[in-house]
Order: sequence, then C-alpha cells, then structure tokens
Amino acid sequence: MQVIGLCRFSYPALGGFQITHDSVEDRIAYLYAEERLEERFRLLETVALPCLREQTHQDFDLLIVIGTSLPKHHRDRLHDLTADMPQVQIIAEPPRKQREVMKELLNKARRDPSQPCLQFRHDDDDAFSVDFIERLRQTLSECSGLVQQHKAIAVDFNKGFVAEFGAKGIAASEVHRPYYVAALGMYVQGNCPLTIMNFHHEKILRFMPTITLSDQPMFVRSHNGYNDSGGHKASKPIPVEPLTPVQIGEFEARFAIREAQIKQVFAAS
Repeated sequence: MQVIGLCRFSYPALGGFQITHDSVEDRIAYLYAEERLEERFRLLETVALPCLREQTHQDFDLLIVIGTSLPKHHRDRLHDLTADMPQVQIIAEPPRKQREVMKELLNKARRDPSQPCLQFRHDDDDAFSVDFIERLRQTLSECSGLVQQHKAIAVDFNKGFVAEFGAKGIAASEVHRPYYVAALGMYVQGNCPLTIMNFHHEKILRFMPTITLSDQPMFVRSHNGYNDSGGHKASKPIPVEPLTPVQIGEFEARFAIREAQIKQVFAAS
C-alpha cells in the first residue's frame, strides 16, 4: 500500500490553529517571525527529519505544505534540508481553509485512488520511531478482518516521550497519551475519499475502529516556545528531566535524535 505523510510547515491556514489572529496578515506575521522560524527550522532539522531518513521502510511519500508567501530564503533553506530525501514533495499553497486544502492534497497524492493507502500526519517539531512505517504496515496486515469490513481504521501507538530541546541537550518524560498526532496512522479503503485530515486526531476514535499499541515508545512530542497547543505552558505542565546516558542511546536508536546534534544546532547564534 502507498503510505502518504503530511507535514504543515508554518502554513498560514484559515483556521486550524488554537492560537487565533485577527487577520491572515497577522497570522503570516506571527508564523514568519524570524525568531519563531529559526526555532522551527532547528526542530525540523534535528527532530522531525532524522526519523524519516532512517525509517526501516523507505517506501513512503511526504507532503510538506508551505505558504506561497514564505520568504525565498526560508523556502531555499527548506529545500536544502530535504534535498537528500526523494520521498519529500514541497507544496506551496495560498491561505485556504485548513482541512479543505489538506484533504485535497492528500487525495491528489494517491497514485491509484482505487487502491487502499495508509496516511499519517507529521508535525514539524515531533518525531516518531524509525520503525513507525514498518509497524503501521505490519499492524494492518495482521488485522485483515477489520480491513475487509471497514473503509477506515486508525492505528495509535500511544507510548512515547514529551521532550524539550536546547543548547544544554534533551530533557524528557515518558508518557502514555492516546491519539496524539505523532505515531498515529490511518488506513483508507480504495475508492474512499476520507483522509486523516477529515478528523481531529483526538476524536478519530468516534468515527472508526482504532487499534492501540502500547508496547514500545513510538513518539517524541516536542514542547517548545511556539507550541500551538500551549505546550509546557498549559495549566498542567509535564515535568521533564535531562536524559540519562541510557536514554540518550534510546533516543538515537529509536528516533534518530542525537543529543550532540541538538546541542550543536541549538547553541548556534
């Protein structure tokens, strides 16, 4: 089955953000502020992209959606960061309704809409395990009964880490969180126009059967200065601790996140 991922990189959608703005112009100014974009690029480079490069199954497509108004030097930087990734297609869109444009792009990306596909979302500041795509495929192959009976099925790997990244390295805490964006996949039957963007990730269980696996850490959810969901500034912050030597090795082996690279990139002026 074709596997299609979707990553929005500071795309100025109409809607789709918990942080609100009075106008599209205000949203663009917020999203494209140099300090904010610098942090997003650092997280993309050190957290979000490495796990994709090291997937045990490399047969997937990744759509990175940007705004047509993203300044050229930022577009060039994004192209440079992904130049060695043949799976990546960077798509520029004007401001449109969030779910409308994302559903359209996902369905356009299906090489043969008559055949089933797997889909996932990938935030530009998160990571999933290097075997996420392999396990997503494997899980659906092991659930043939469900696949035959339903037009859509969600697969949720709900064990992972919340982490903060900076010049001092990585601090994290292990969590169990159902239906996060990270490490959540979806099966879509052939000739079915549904996409993973039809549903709010935390409500997807209301609309289809879901398969939950909790055996291994499968995601890293970044908390940073510009989390749309509020991150560690929320009413119930999640405490994090510096990684132990064992955890440093685990982050590298499972997520391709290297503390030495984190320190180097985040220490740069």
